[in-house]
Amino acid sequence: QVQLVESGGGLVQAGDSLRLSCAASGCTFGSCVMGWFRQAPGKEREFVAVISRSGGNSYYADSVKGRFTISRDNAKNTVYLQMNSLKPEDAALYYCAARANRITLATNYYEYDYWGQGTQVTVSS
Repeated sequence: QVQLVESGGGLVQAGDSLRLSCAASGCTFGSCVMGWFRQAPGKEREFVAVISRSGGNSYYADSVKGRFTISRDNAKNTVYLQMNSLKPEDAALYYCAARANRITLATNYYEYDYWGQGTQVTVSS
């Protein structure tokens, strides 16, 4: 029903910017709350950002607040994560997640129903 495909990851230097995209088929007309999570080797999956179904509200983890921006284009069924001033600690596998037919801007990974395969972000210093 829902399929998520992330793209835009890559290798950058500290201080650089990167924009991730997530094509969300099955989440048409803003039917899904969309979130971004990340997981570094040896660490647990970490919440990054979440955006409401309409795109009018969002919430960020303290570690990325002020540097990352989540947005969505419901006409294109796509959610984005603009990452600025990247730090080495931002390096991780970034996952796009969907919370179908829900309203709450959840921050826990187990509250999401669908996941993409992830896109790798590497930050050198």
